[in-house]
Amino acid sequence: MYRYLLFVRFALINLVATGLLAASYLQGWLDGIFEAYLSELSLFIFAVFVYGLVLCGAKVWRRSIELNDLTAGAPPPDSRAGRFLTDTANADSESRIIQADALRLKLTDNIVDIRHIANALVLLGLIGTVIGFIIALSGVDPETAKNADSVATMVATLINGMSVALYTTLVGGVLHIWLIVNYRILTSGTVDVIAAVIRLSETRARN
Repeated sequence: MYRYLLFVRFALINLVATGLLAASYLQGWLDGIFEAYLSELSLFIFAVFVYGLVLCGAKVWRRSIELNDLTAGAPPPDSRAGRFLTDTANADSESRIIQADALRLKLTDNIVDIRHIANALVLLGLIGTVIGFIIALSGVDPETAKNADSVATMVATLINGMSVALYTTLVGGVLHIWLIVNYRILTSGTVDVIAAVIRLSETRARN
């Protein structure tokens, strides 16, 4: 009944988020991002997000399968859980504790790249902000500000730069939150896998 529950949670959250994104697009709220000056920066941030989301989804799917196998009490011998159970089958309690700590480190290290990608989205947004301000300030020339013909060009450059700064910051921040929510799901699944493996190992050791 509860098979692949972790992946179902992942799919539902992203389905809702994708629906909200599609609704925003249909309402025209995203037109400014596509029409903004240097919109390629926002699209690049979105591409990085998609890569992180797909990678996170693959890891969530793997965790769901591992949880299913552990719930059934029969993980495949060639899996990480199966190898751990084999290594701890005849080990004493101290050795099992050491190997459990090693397993915990390996599994947590396996998911940390998703958090790094999520943090990179914010950094890319801030880089876009800096680029936008550079563009905006590059059009400001006090010497030509008194010339009415050059004011329009200065204002246009200022608007273009500010649009780059604001939109990249917005895109990076929103996508960071989206990916972090998925990372939390992956983290909870990883903790459940670690707990289930250790619990199964201790049960077999006592028997």
